[in-house]
Amino acid sequence: MAKDLKPHIGIFGRRNCGKSSLINLLTGQDIAIVSDTAGTTTDPVKKSIEIFGIGPCVIIDTAGIDDEGELGQQRVAKTMKALDEIDCAILVITGNHFGNPEKQLINKMKALAVPFFVVHNKADEEALNAKTKNEIEQGFNVKTLDFSTKNNYNIAPIVELLKKTIPESAYQKVSLLGGIIKPNEVVALVCPIDAEAPEGRLILPQVMAIRDVLDNECICIVLKETLLQHYLETMPKPSLIVTDSQVFGYVSQIVPQDIPLTSFSIVMARLRGDFDNYVNGTPHLSRLQDGDTVLLLESCTHHSTCEDIGRVKLPRMILKFTGKDIHFEYVAGLSPIAHPEKYALAIQCGGCMSTRKQLLNRTNLFVNQGIPISNYGMALAYMNGIFERVMEPFRQ
Repeated sequence: MAKDLKPHIGIFGRRNCGKSSLINLLTGQDIAIVSDTAGTTTDPVKKSIEIFGIGPCVIIDTAGIDDEGELGQQRVAKTMKALDEIDCAILVITGNHFGNPEKQLINKMKALAVPFFVVHNKADEEALNAKTKNEIEQGFNVKTLDFSTKNNYNIAPIVELLKKTIPESAYQKVSLLGGIIKPNEVVALVCPIDAEAPEGRLILPQVMAIRDVLDNECICIVLKETLLQHYLETMPKPSLIVTDSQVFGYVSQIVPQDIPLTSFSIVMARLRGDFDNYVNGTPHLSRLQDGDTVLLLESCTHHSTCEDIGRVKLPRMILKFTGKDIHFEYVAGLSPIAHPEKYALAIQCGGCMSTRKQLLNRTNLFVNQGIPISNYGMALAYMNGIFERVMEPFRQ
């Protein structure tokens, strides 16, 4: 499955403090370039590994937080940006150097609620002294570990600190449909094949749903919306129907009221997004006024077509639903959001290409300012008049 399902662990520190050596030790592979030349690592580099007691993880090697010059500052900015997607961080220091670069990074990590600990590397050259240890542990309430990647190849102390520091929610397996379906039930997945569907394959949420239905010991039926009526008339009644949100209007008219119905985007929001705030913010669609600006948040970057849900279908439907003069803006991938306060509503996609950490960091920009947020699937359900119906499976 995609890397974004694994906990992300970031390695941070000044240039030439041994970050790459630590990563090579953690992974047991020479995947990061080790050099005495400061600034060897330029952009964040990811590597998937397995850590006993945690499971599959993604390690992120970053550029030095003390980099200099115009290009150096750009590299530092990318390093800081990596904090948006990590679940846990290791801050590496050497020679008892603990100053403004480390403190600025720590303040940023605390602001983003990123758990971390500090490794004093190259202990073979200079051990962690009591003054530095106290400044870090007492001043910032964080664990420290004296270590040497050269002389100490027992990685167990770092792994143990990782296991204690990283939130269990970051590596516990979470089911997409867990608690909604029961073993032996029939689940029907409605997957339209239109211009937005990738050639020769299904989109990630559909693939994840198929696997999750099987993991929950259920029977999985996959079909296009054009065959749904025939299926319902000739086959056993499903316990749940999950559809693409774009065909909510059509599907909801076919599916009897006694069959639970929801969408891929909504179950993805339950898995990764700020589900409760999406639910609370969605009805704000009815309160939009002339001149309001709505922000559409896409987690991936792709070529837009006439059937694009975020840039075409949702805006068109919002204009029709509200009858107001609404303006729309779009942010794709992890592009920065300069002025969140100017938006009346933000609508986030399902987030299949993002981590939960990335989505929460993004939507918190709005939640913290009291700006309502919604989700593609919830917004489409609301404007189709079936919001309460598609939320019912989660209330049960």
